[in-house]
Amino acid sequence: MTVERIVTSGTFTLDGGSWDVDNNVWLVGDDHEVVVIDAAHDARAIARAVGDRRLAAIVCTHAHNDHVNAAGALADEAGAPIMLHPDDAPLWEMVYDSARGFEPLADGQVIEVAGLGLHVVHTPGHAPGAVCLYAPELGVVFTGDTLFSGGPGATGRSYSSFDTIIASIRGRLLGLPPETVVHTGHGDSTTIGAEAPNLEEWLARGH
Repeated sequence: MTVERIVTSGTFTLDGGSWDVDNNVWLVGDDHEVVVIDAAHDARAIARAVGDRRLAAIVCTHAHNDHVNAAGALADEAGAPIMLHPDDAPLWEMVYDSARGFEPLADGQVIEVAGLGLHVVHTPGHAPGAVCLYAPELGVVFTGDTLFSGGPGATGRSYSSFDTIIASIRGRLLGLPPETVVHTGHGDSTTIGAEAPNLEEWLARGH
């Protein structure tokens, strides 16, 4: 079982603004099948990383365009389902026509890949349908833009809430084992143990 990262580059657009961003795309699986977490910007680069393995699913941690803008092309090429929490449907429809569907994710759902379970943890705040994917057997959690090295994801834009993301991090993530590795949507990985002591600082900074 392996966890692979590729970095793709493009733009994030929301609320009339546009920013250049580098995104982490995570592949979890083995030599035969993988799941892609957050198909960002470059479907061809992601398809090359998948190689001849079966793509079991494309799982979206949330539907901001920079995390899903390669999902459609990758899904069409690989014949794989796109999975997203339905609370992010309004954001999804900013990128894709409403006729382009997805399979709904639910809190507590387990996505199986190569004998491994990815546990869906609904963590709204950065986006209403934001989820993290916890793989206890690997000791890792994929947090998208909910938790980074250095604090919570941004909440100053539409469909986001600082109080909600703090509640999600405190209630759903900080109770994980401190050695749990946090693989983020942008930038470097961290651990739960490295981030947990900073909660009060985040609260002071956020308010």
